[in-house]
Amino acid sequence: MPTPTIAAPSFAAPDPDQPCSKHFRYRDLVQCGETWTRLASTAAPCANLPQQPETWVGLQQLAQAILDPLCEQFWPLELTYGFAGPALTRHIRGRIAPSLDQHAGSELNRAGRLVCARRGQACDVRVPGVAASDVARFISQNLPFDRLYLYGDDRPLHVSIGPDDSRAVYRLELLASGRRVPRRVVGW
Repeated sequence: MPTPTIAAPSFAAPDPDQPCSKHFRYRDLVQCGETWTRLASTAAPCANLPQQPETWVGLQQLAQAILDPLCEQFWPLELTYGFAGPALTRHIRGRIAPSLDQHAGSELNRAGRLVCARRGQACDVRVPGVAASDVARFISQNLPFDRLYLYGDDRPLHVSIGPDDSRAVYRLELLASGRRVPRRVVGW
């Protein structure tokens, strides 16, 4: 008698307009940032929707554990960079590190491997009128997070949530060469 095949459970992605937290819809986290906005106005906009169930879960965790409390403490928030799947990443100008930055969540590359082995989810956020270091200090003292990157008080900060829960804070220092080097911040 042949062995029956068991079908993999199907996954239906949530509607992007569905709330993922008190203050955010999934769409807010996947359709934000300069590159997405630029592509949205073209003849071939980038869908930039997660394909993996774990990425949708990561977006929800990021919104509930980090972004909602930030909204309660600082309002308004500006998301400058959220989920970045492979379709969007191809169009990003400048230096990015998809294999490290967690913006791809748990998405897979063409070879079927995780784009970022850290998994989780990241976004870059700015609070108008508030120094990024003040926002970072609030996050580091009050919220669960994996990594925080500070690029300067007048620039957005990068925050992620993930299974490593490393609580690592880095300040990126600009060298004379124009290259940015991460320096670990201790004592927050």
